[in-house]
Amino acid sequence: MRDLGVGFRHLLNGQRWVAQHGRQYGFGLLPGLITLVLYVAVLVALGVWGSDAVTWATPFADDWSSPWQGVFRGFLTVVLFALALLLAVLTFTAATLLIGQPFYESLSERTDADVSPDGTAPSSDRPMWRDLWISARDSLRILVRACVWGILLFALGFLPVVGQTVVPVLGFFVTGFFLTEELTSVALQRRDVDLRARLALLRSRKMLAWGFGVPLGLAFLVPVVAVFLMPGAVAGATLLTRDLLGEPLAEEQPESDRPVTA
Repeated sequence: MRDLGVGFRHLLNGQRWVAQHGRQYGFGLLPGLITLVLYVAVLVALGVWGSDAVTWATPFADDWSSPWQGVFRGFLTVVLFALALLLAVLTFTAATLLIGQPFYESLSERTDADVSPDGTAPSSDRPMWRDLWISARDSLRILVRACVWGILLFALGFLPVVGQTVVPVLGFFVTGFFLTEELTSVALQRRDVDLRARLALLRSRKMLAWGFGVPLGLAFLVPVVAVFLMPGAVAGATLLTRDLLGEPLAEEQPESDRPVTA
């Protein structure tokens, strides 16, 4: 249970780090703003033309009598929009990280160097296009996993009582885990840790991942909040990565062991 508090502390410390580094925070806002505009445009389009799409996809209901045709298509329209919202929450982080790869790579590396006892940070020798390809490929693989969980939980939501109590809680824990995976991927990819190993690391300390990702997932339900928390979330995930790998933080060293700076 202690790891729940540790994960949440990493989240808070990440937000504190970007608050103290205004330039990094400013650059880190840009990808989130771009992603937010794109997602809002898609959701607005779905709200305007969603019922038309459902009508087009259900020609077999054209001859149904009233009110069953309207009830059926109205239900499908609501389901379509609800699924779109769920996917938006699950994929917002992945899309923002992909769009902002250079920004977040720099922010994560700066955080790493700042909290490292010797002032250095792991770096990738791969060209940027290679890192982008790996990030896109891994994000797609995570998205597939997240979608499977999302569809399963959505279906379970129709169960009486359990669907309105237990399932939403499970949904936040699933979302929190995948959010943590996506955010730690920035720092772990620089360390050449592949997706399978990343998932194994997080599964070995689920409480840590949940302590970081669940409150962040709750905050990310409000898209505008997600934009402003994203830079700090990347910084916090870098701190969490160091914790996962047993890498020390500068403030954890005894005073006598810290490097002398001019």
